[in-house]
Amino acid sequence: MQQYAEHGDQYIDGAWRLSGDAGSITVLNPATGRAVATVPAGGAADVDAAVAAARRAARAWAATTPEERLVPLTRLRDGLAAAQEEITATVVAELGAPVGFAAAVHAGLPLTVANSYLTLLAEHPFEERIGNSVVLAEPAGVVAAITPWNYPLHQITAKALPALAAGCPVVLKPAEDTPLTARLFARLVHEAGFPAGVFNLVTGTGAVAGAALAAHPGVDVVSFTGSTAVGRQIAETAGRGLKRVCLELGGKSANVVLPGADLVRAVNVNIANVFANSGQTCSAWTRLLVHEDQYEEAVALAAKAAAKYRPGDPTDPQTRIGPLVNAEQLARVRGYLDDALAAGARLVVGGPEPVAELPAGHYVRPTVLADVAPDAAVAREEVFGPVLVVLPYRDEDHAAELANGTDYGLAGGVWAADTETAAAFARRLDTGQVDLNGGRFNPLAPFGGYKSSGLGRELGRHGLEEFLQYKSLQY
Repeated sequence: MQQYAEHGDQYIDGAWRLSGDAGSITVLNPATGRAVATVPAGGAADVDAAVAAARRAARAWAATTPEERLVPLTRLRDGLAAAQEEITATVVAELGAPVGFAAAVHAGLPLTVANSYLTLLAEHPFEERIGNSVVLAEPAGVVAAITPWNYPLHQITAKALPALAAGCPVVLKPAEDTPLTARLFARLVHEAGFPAGVFNLVTGTGAVAGAALAAHPGVDVVSFTGSTAVGRQIAETAGRGLKRVCLELGGKSANVVLPGADLVRAVNVNIANVFANSGQTCSAWTRLLVHEDQYEEAVALAAKAAAKYRPGDPTDPQTRIGPLVNAEQLARVRGYLDDALAAGARLVVGGPEPVAELPAGHYVRPTVLADVAPDAAVAREEVFGPVLVVLPYRDEDHAAELANGTDYGLAGGVWAADTETAAAFARRLDTGQVDLNGGRFNPLAPFGGYKSSGLGRELGRHGLEEFLQYKSLQY
């Protein structure tokens, strides 16, 4: 069990220092509602100190060679590997992710990302000859990394590791719901022996610390993952300072099953996809699109698959779905379900009623809805909970129209009788990433979206290049 702890310090300029701002944030266990820790609610004073430390470190860190940066980055990777159990326990305590999923994804995926950036840093061409020019890829400057709570360590590593590999110092502002994972990461950075100021951590609220970072004149790049509404505010603020921005925002992804595909597998994989992490995944396939001739069959298959997911204690290895992160998120998801049912949606499984056997936590029933109008809020907006909407289509043109019929374009899936057919349809989708017939996640491929799902890309070479700027030397 996670022991309660009171933290009054931030990680700034290579050391843990008492916060210069008043106030604190209480971290709650979503499964029990009990406090597990307090952390500082940093503001302008902590942000100023962290950015100043990063700027002091910037030129020397930028002057290091890739080989020199590989040394502490490799030690950090080793630290992540050694801390897998501690990472898992921390994520379970502050996010409520089931322990099996936390170990495999919340702890395991960041380690995979770390390994990928060690390889990329060793191989990336930071100089390129083009005609009579030599083009230099140089660090873009001080990076403000503002990360969300739903994948707390993955989102940190997806920003901080490529920024550090590129030669950029980082100031991290994690989500206030999951700051303990960020503190663990800062400790591993310290143990890895990075120079003072190269990495800094400021815990605080988005409205105060996050806003101060985005507007700070000492920040050159803002990398943010979160809601589209907040992303727009950050882009506007950063734009006034001509800062570079990378925004990974919301999603309302469609999983399209074409005639001839393996319907049973497609539906089962979709249920696993949308219920993972209690539905708190920006790229989740929250809309299942099937041909009208297979609609009722797909609804029945979804009901059968969803029955395997029962909310439970996230510390139990048998639990497949845990609580939502907080009370506000629970109210939001239930609100979408209430509105959908009031508008005539068919409740296949789940629903907005409380989970009677789990009264203490922020639990919601895994839900499948049918007979939903394509323009309904639950079919167009990001619910961010374990809610699947099944929609019928008439033909492929109609399927593409429905799939593209939201403001988002982050991810999706296509299932067909063969990969060529699936790939041809995927080219019609306005989205940044599409899995074909259950294709596996690739940490070397760019991740990011079209339309209101954001700007820029994370992961792989494209994620590294978000933190580089280019200088041409003409000979």
